[in-house]
Amino acid sequence: MTQTPSSTGLSGVAQAARVERGLPPVHLWNPAHCGDIDIVIRADGVWMHEGSPIGRTELVRLFSTVLRKDPDGYHLVTPVEKLRITVDDLPFRAVAVRAADGALTFTTDVGDRTTAGPEFPIVVETAPETGAPAPRVRVRADLWARIARPVFYELVERAELRDGRLVVSSGGADFDLGAVEAGA
Repeated sequence: MTQTPSSTGLSGVAQAARVERGLPPVHLWNPAHCGDIDIVIRADGVWMHEGSPIGRTELVRLFSTVLRKDPDGYHLVTPVEKLRITVDDLPFRAVAVRAADGALTFTTDVGDRTTAGPEFPIVVETAPETGAPAPRVRVRADLWARIARPVFYELVERAELRDGRLVVSSGGADFDLGAVEAGA
């Protein structure tokens, strides 16, 4: 049964996100679960509320700073509320990559930056429904960004061929992008 959060649920989330610049310490907050809220992050990265896109990028950014993944799903967390949301794929999209000083730094659709390395790996799986590569990079804690197709193509262009596989390096770690197909 879905509970309806208080009418202050969204404003409480926004207030918690404003508490400090940067990221709030959501990992330290353990409020009781107070219900589900009709927020969906679609597979294309669009944040929806009650069936309509959230048009204010600033509001999406605020919500993204209080997002946490727990064993029972994704939640917007404040010191006093924990509201479950729906995420169709991954919560973020890596929409740009910059190479400098032996590191690859990704920028997400909500403005986060993450530099790939041992703690923030690039992982390439195969989408079961299409067989296409499904690359992702860890952004923070257990929150990941789907690497956008043009960004993945940039990684492929930067990759070295090693034993029939494409590999990129960042932050002292190597990341396998996949096998090179014969005749490609």
